[in-house]
Amino acid sequence: MQHQDLGELAGPVLLFGGPYSNFQATEAVLAQAAALNVPEGHVICTGDVVAYCGQPAETVATVRAAQVVVVAGNCEQQLAAHALDCGCGFEAGTACDLLSAGWYAHANAEVGDEARRWMAGLPDVVTFQQAGKRVAVIHGGVTDVARFVFSVSPEADFAEEIAALEALVGPVDMVIAGHSGIAFSRQLDVVTWVNAGAVGMPEHDGRCETRFVILRDGNAEIRELAYDVQAAFAAMQKVGLRQGYDRALLSGYWPSEDVLPQELRLGSLANG
Repeated sequence: MQHQDLGELAGPVLLFGGPYSNFQATEAVLAQAAALNVPEGHVICTGDVVAYCGQPAETVATVRAAQVVVVAGNCEQQLAAHALDCGCGFEAGTACDLLSAGWYAHANAEVGDEARRWMAGLPDVVTFQQAGKRVAVIHGGVTDVARFVFSVSPEADFAEEIAALEALVGPVDMVIAGHSGIAFSRQLDVVTWVNAGAVGMPEHDGRCETRFVILRDGNAEIRELAYDVQAAFAAMQKVGLRQGYDRALLSGYWPSEDVLPQELRLGSLANG
């Protein structure tokens, strides 16, 4: 696995996940970085720059031009390898698996060879220090880049990933992850696990706003991101991505709950 150490990052660090080919959301989160006076080199993405939405090439170009530090997500790994699917870990035949065929085919057609070479060189883990804390940034997991880890996942899942991570890079105080698409923070013994969410898709909570994280003095704050949702929706419509993720941008609800633990599915939340 490739590991990139950024050293000491004094001042705020902005972390975000899942741009997902959502050019408008990507522009919005970078505008937030500028408004918050986040220094150059202190903006980090947990991967999956390319996925569900309509403008993969533009989103990649924007992230690269802004010199965002990017951790390789499964989508980057698959596109770099010229693979024929997203490698998201969806169970075969599920709604997520079937829906992924449409958006991945669009991304595969739009992303050029030079961008794929850039993706192939991305690190699997990024580390840095802030305010005496050592932070590691990953995509889904170390044991599996496409592992879904949620706020309600068993503690053993977190422990397994932290052990694998520390075997690779040494002790850490905080893990910033992505992939699952829902931001959260959970304290696990001496390690804090934070999911930065995904800026390119809402959190299946009925709101269009997405999430990102600001890290100051070693403390993570999850923030909301507003962006031009209508423009992102129109971009998906224009290229024929109308399988459900387009409507999710407007409704705030995913077209499938296949990947979600039972406790996070809407029926369970309503009954709880």
